[in-house]
Amino acid sequence: MKRNTRRSSFKKIGATFAAMLGIASTQASTPAKKTKKPSKKVLGTIVEGEQGGPLFSSAVAYGNLLFLAGKGAHFDGDITAHTKHVLDELEKELVKNGSSMEKVLKVNVYLHDLADYKKMNEVYRGRFGDKPPVRTTVATYGGVPGDSLVEIDCIAALED
Repeated sequence: MKRNTRRSSFKKIGATFAAMLGIASTQASTPAKKTKKPSKKVLGTIVEGEQGGPLFSSAVAYGNLLFLAGKGAHFDGDITAHTKHVLDELEKELVKNGSSMEKVLKVNVYLHDLADYKKMNEVYRGRFGDKPPVRTTVATYGGVPGDSLVEIDCIAALED
């Protein structure tokens, strides 16, 4: 009787193992779902170069990421006014293109003068919610284009 019990146990184990292999082989033969490759979509305006032809885009989406070109403040004012204006403009672009300040992942800040760092931070602080993005801040040699005291660009996630 021991032999029959042993055989039936082996048969059960074998059947279980065969069933597992059958499931695995069925899954392996199922064609893989094709994932849609992300593509680059220009959402903003394309800025033309002085010589003609496209120079850069103001906003580009790739997959679920949004890339915004730098925003500057091209008027007379101090670093506080310029920083507020630039952040307000960034926020408008983000919302217009399906994102928000809270979904910003990376920010680059370009200062005309590093002496403005503390005042820029006073305006910047809290604008991106409780979980601020990664940030790089540099002072540019020769100033920010367009005589802005600050320029800021960013990368953000798009709304789901």
